[in-house]
Amino acid sequence: MDTAESAGLVGQSASIMRLRAYIHKVAATDSNVLITGETGTGKEKVTELIHRAGARAAQPLVCINCAAIPDSLLESELFGYQRGAFTGAQTSFAGKLRLADRGTVFLDEIGEMSPYAQAKLLRVVESREVFPLGANRPVPVDVRFIAATNQDLEPMVAKNAFRKDLYYRFNVARVSLPALRERKEDIGPLVMHFIEYFNSHYRRHVQEPSMELMQHLFKYEWPGNVRELRNFVEAVFIDPPQGQIGLADLPESFKSIFAGFENQSSTERDRIVAVLAATHWNKSQAAAQLHWSRMTLYRKLAKYQLQGE
Repeated sequence: MDTAESAGLVGQSASIMRLRAYIHKVAATDSNVLITGETGTGKEKVTELIHRAGARAAQPLVCINCAAIPDSLLESELFGYQRGAFTGAQTSFAGKLRLADRGTVFLDEIGEMSPYAQAKLLRVVESREVFPLGANRPVPVDVRFIAATNQDLEPMVAKNAFRKDLYYRFNVARVSLPALRERKEDIGPLVMHFIEYFNSHYRRHVQEPSMELMQHLFKYEWPGNVRELRNFVEAVFIDPPQGQIGLADLPESFKSIFAGFENQSSTERDRIVAVLAATHWNKSQAAAQLHWSRMTLYRKLAKYQLQGE
């Protein structure tokens, strides 16, 4: 398994192939990065990949949840403080930004930052120095900033809900992660990736999903994206089957969801992908199950822009 797949970018869809290539280019620079995408698409995994593939790989990667730090603690948490700077400051604290010096700072959920926090962060991004509480002078910091959000920042900038200057500081290298429903051909490889992981983790011998289950997996829209798919596979391992995973082996929540798919026809594209996934992308077997010639299958693959493996 290559580095990208170990970081969560499993799959062979056109969008994932393009994403891998672009991430490799981004990692070779020291530019600020803005990662966008729905919840569960793997923004933190992409951050780890960019950091590990870049020149700062040997230095710290410090993750900061922007929605979890109240304004009252922002400066002490991010910039640090000197001993005696305030009541209870028994020792000095470098602050998370200085802890990441020469490394990378990951600002998760940056769209949740308050205007006050945005202004404080902007100064650091521009000056590359912090002013610890109780200090007499600023301290330089050498960090690469990677920010992530599941919100659409452009409308927020237009409504003055997010600072325009801060947005432009981060929107240098833009990495947009596709939703799982936009790359359904990756569901099969992802499911097998998670099955292999949990088999190793729990010392089980669970096999691949049945053809019927695969067709249901492709009909579902996966609003929680790759994270939801991972949780789905992990839930199966609570009471794992002895062989293939069938509809009867699913958690009750998914049984009820999939029950509504029984009489719902699949699109041709989803049916092709389901068969390919079930045959591990063996095109001869897939063509036979679809009752097509290999040439017909290849024409369909080209029509639907399916890369295959």
